[in-house]
This record gives sequence, structure tokens and C-alpha cells, in this order.
Amino acid sequence: MQALVVYESVFGNTHQIADQIANGLRSSMTVAISPVGNLTAEMLAAAELVVVGGPTHTHSMSRPSTRAEGVRRAGLPDSELRLDPDAEDPGLREWFETGPDGHGIRAAAFDTRVDMNPAITGRASKGIAKRLRHHGFELISEPESFLVNRDDRLVVGEAARARAWATTLGAVVVV
Repeated sequence: MQALVVYESVFGNTHQIADQIANGLRSSMTVAISPVGNLTAEMLAAAELVVVGGPTHTHSMSRPSTRAEGVRRAGLPDSELRLDPDAEDPGLREWFETGPDGHGIRAAAFDTRVDMNPAITGRASKGIAKRLRHHGFELISEPESFLVNRDDRLVVGEAARARAWATTLGAVVVV
């Protein structure tokens, strides 16, 4: 079985979570991982499970303007933020606009968001899940959030939780 983990990341947190999800899935299947900007139709067609995630920006998936703001923040003189290598590439919104065909492919959605009440932060994973369904993917899990602190660093334990979540996803698909 082939899984594909697709992610968008600005400061690297979602990339780290995607890596841990790929590690968790490897316990039961072959896994490819790709930033959304490098994703090809062939990669998607080869997958039996697609796990898609991105950061939560202004209550939902990022937009070109919110990614540009991240780049600006990382470039400030006293900033400790570091951009992910693919931070300035197109994001998940743009990918969904291309109309990916998910018919017959199982999927799951995740996000990273600030460790606060989701009523305040929003959850990109809900929008990702909605778009996955719209494009014919079969969701096998509720959308999942992984938390970062106010300094844009992963909360302790979130990487391990992502790996465990993915192990569960892999078990559902292999059954």
C-alpha cells in the first residue's frame, strides 16, 4: 500500500508534523512525502491514502497574503523565525483550485495551530477536509490539529502525537 503525505509549511512546524506522520505510516505502508508545490498528478494517482495538512492562518488555510506576512515576519531584524524551504511556494488553496481527482483515494486532514481554543484560532484542517471531500476523496478520520506555542514552536509531545495518529490511520487503511 502506498501513502502520500502532502503539506504546506511556513515556519517548518507543519513540515515537522508531516515528517512524523510519514514515520507513523511507515509502520504499515510505503510512504512518499511532498510539499504541495512539488506534488505531481502521478504521485497522487499512485496513492491509496493521502494525508494533507497545512498551517492555520486567520482561522483557516493560508492565503498568498498570509504566507507573505510570514515571510515578512521571519525577515524582521530580531526575528527568531526561520522559513521552511518551500514557504514561498503555492499553498493548499491553490492546489485545490487545480481540481485534484481524489475518487477512490482515502484521505485525512491535519493542521498546525496556536495552542488556544479552536473557536479563537480556527482550524485549517476543517477546510482541508471539506475540500478533500469536494474533490472525491474518502475521509477516514476526523480532521486533526497539532499545536504550536505563541513563539511558533511545536508544543512538547505534538510530534509523538502526530506519529501515533498516523499509525492509527495506517491501521485503518490496511484492514
